[in-house]
Amino acid sequence: MAKTGPARSGQAPVARLADRVPPHVYFLVSAVFHYLGPALAVLLFARVDVLGVAWLRIATAAAVLAVWRRPWRLWQRLDRPTRWLLAGWAAVLAVMNSVFYLAIDRLPLGTVAAIEFLPVIVLAAIAARTRRNLAALIAAVAGVYLLTDVRLVAEPLGIAFAVANAALFALYIVLGHRVARSRQVSGVDGLALSMSIAAAIALPIGIGQAAPAFLDPIALAAAAGVGVCSSVIPYVSDQLAMARLSRATYSLMVSLLPATATVIGLIVLTQIPTAREIIGVVLVVTGVALHQERPAEPEPKHTACVLAPGENHSSRAAGGRPSRLARGR
Repeated sequence: MAKTGPARSGQAPVARLADRVPPHVYFLVSAVFHYLGPALAVLLFARVDVLGVAWLRIATAAAVLAVWRRPWRLWQRLDRPTRWLLAGWAAVLAVMNSVFYLAIDRLPLGTVAAIEFLPVIVLAAIAARTRRNLAALIAAVAGVYLLTDVRLVAEPLGIAFAVANAALFALYIVLGHRVARSRQVSGVDGLALSMSIAAAIALPIGIGQAAPAFLDPIALAAAAGVGVCSSVIPYVSDQLAMARLSRATYSLMVSLLPATATVIGLIVLTQIPTAREIIGVVLVVTGVALHQERPAEPEPKHTACVLAPGENHSSRAAGGRPSRLARGR
């Protein structure tokens, strides 16, 4: 118990700071790093085969999160439904990252992004019960269409991988939202557990192609960068955002990803957007601005899921402090 007190008190300022940051900011951080990661992956594609890159990304992210959160101490305290939730999310993370790289190895990134977006926006459409939200949805879809210029490519296997990735990305949002709202484990600790399991799941299909990287320091350094930029930073940011955003709101905000790619292309790669792309960015931003979340019933104020490593909501509540279980749904 002597070690628990300082850990909690040292973590309290971090939790308060996390609460002060709007959840939309966390999403923007995720959106930016979602595209910085693939920029680093270019180096790995030149040195390591596709599935090897995918496994190195998952494994390095799992290692970083394990050192930070030490999630193995939590597993025995979780109930069976939560264990199944985290295991299922891990399987999604493992397969989603693998098929994503298989898709972009065969198709233009814009085509993969467009296909990936379609089932996600359906999640937002399910909750679009007002005219304002319907208008927001239409604007976002139109903007994404202009940005990605969806077209059929003569690569059936690539299309199959892209469709699989799209379905898994939608499932990632559904399961990730459940983890973020879990009463058993904080979102970041749940992510750390799931990433460790995902690394084990993807091991048989990725370790063979990843093996050459262990003799290449540059490839290993690039893998660490890809893991942090593509998985650690965006997935942690997703958990902090999902804890306070409804699934429908988060799903609609995913339409910002193509707009973010355009901005990064302009700043980092000096890719000047066309008039069509500028209109697409404006439509996407307009859709996000128009979207209005349904007011939730009044509930006790909750704080963000940033707890000390290994601590869950139940232990925090049992310690006599205000429970962090209450969340808007």
